[in-house]
Amino acid sequence: MANNYFSFKQFTIYQDKSAFKVGTDGVLLGACADITGVKNILDIGAGTGLVSIMLAQRCYAEIIAIEPDYESYIQACENVSRCSWHNRIKVENSDLQNFISEQSKFDLIVSNPPYFSDSLKSPDIRKTVARHNYSLTTAMIIEGVLRLLKPEGQLQLIMPYVEGNIFIAEANKYGLYCNYVLKIKPLPTSEIRRLVLTFSRLQKKPVEKFLTIERGSRHEFTEDYINLTKDFYLKF
Repeated sequence: MANNYFSFKQFTIYQDKSAFKVGTDGVLLGACADITGVKNILDIGAGTGLVSIMLAQRCYAEIIAIEPDYESYIQACENVSRCSWHNRIKVENSDLQNFISEQSKFDLIVSNPPYFSDSLKSPDIRKTVARHNYSLTTAMIIEGVLRLLKPEGQLQLIMPYVEGNIFIAEANKYGLYCNYVLKIKPLPTSEIRRLVLTFSRLQKKPVEKFLTIERGSRHEFTEDYINLTKDFYLKF
């Protein structure tokens, strides 16, 4: 059973209500999303509020975090209210399809989306919705992003290797192009497990980089991973 809370250097994430717990994927997205010159951010599927809070720690942008699951929304609100940057984060109980922005479109949209499609579903319907993409399909994400992203804005998300490559191909059909790929391996001998992807309306050859999390033994982390997350994890 996951702990009821997860402590970081400058904030604590409580997760007893949320269907989606703190995990490496969210930390990676929050730590490496490109926030250069960003003034406003939309976080699709806020969960506990982790990614929004990490981004608020890293930059001065105004952030809107949307979360359709009510209990997770309440949890995200509680976590945001306790953090030092609560005045710049607004959490809304909404799905992407029905979200209407009261402000201008966004410089950056981020998401750690549900990605399982054919795998066995959990008997807990909230966990199923959080982890399986029937409630937020690739097409829904792309259409929502094109509606809400500034012409020069970027979408950044983290996905498993296979699903990420499928997303790249689908987004390309809509005129949303992958410009940057961070390929993530748990160990030096592992296959690539995750992709952090950056999309924009500008079509160009994507830059590819690699990140390995552990050096070979469990909890022996690489220098690159430590440098990426040291502002957050207590252990670094």
